[in-house]
Amino acid sequence: MKLVLKIWRQKDAADRGRLVRYEVDDLSPDMSFLEVLDVLNERLTAAGEEPVAFDHDCREGICGACGVVIDGTAHGPQAATTTCQLHLRHFADGQTVTVEPWRARAFPVVKDLVVDRGALDRIIEAGGYITAPTGSAPEAHATPVPKPAADIAFEAAACIGCGACVAACPNGSAMLFTAAKATHLGVLPQGEPERPARAVSMVAAQDAEGFGGCTNSGECTAVCPKGIPLDTIGRLNRDVLGAALRPG
Repeated sequence: MKLVLKIWRQKDAADRGRLVRYEVDDLSPDMSFLEVLDVLNERLTAAGEEPVAFDHDCREGICGACGVVIDGTAHGPQAATTTCQLHLRHFADGQTVTVEPWRARAFPVVKDLVVDRGALDRIIEAGGYITAPTGSAPEAHATPVPKPAADIAFEAAACIGCGACVAACPNGSAMLFTAAKATHLGVLPQGEPERPARAVSMVAAQDAEGFGGCTNSGECTAVCPKGIPLDTIGRLNRDVLGAALRPG
């Protein structure tokens, strides 16, 4: 199998960058897309050329480190799939594929396909935790959690923080990420006391990082590899509005 790759190459944030064409053959349909980049980099290195820089870690679709825009779609054409779990069987032999980094003002390019996603970490630092002292770990069922709340929390906690929602949003908004991280704590009894303050501080941090505003266009949920639903954003919006209306 063969692919023609048009890959974004950029030395650093100050470099203008450009698309460079590469032909990669002798590929297996069972390879992941990141393995194609591995093959390309081995050949570039052997030829004395600079390999393509890209993010990766677990390669099991759970860490959120990987992520590139493939033919205009964050993570590529396969729904609910991270780049590292996208396989060549979803492409045609000889197909030309354009590979770019996440495109967002809050995600400056470090090199080639690598972007700085530290802004997401700073949103978490602003309130994505519980500060109330709870003593030692309680028994597993000591705190009753209603089944609907547990389901919502589990669904939101599936977010891996890859940033695909930001890359897909026409406004470069991180609202789906922020909502997921605030929701999985806020709907549980342990996180309820700090729910209003958490929502306000995390949204404020998101805005300070230069992410765009959410207009509920839904592109974020379409590319989210974990299927975080759009109503997660609505829940966060209600929390922020409710905090603003509280007296004092």
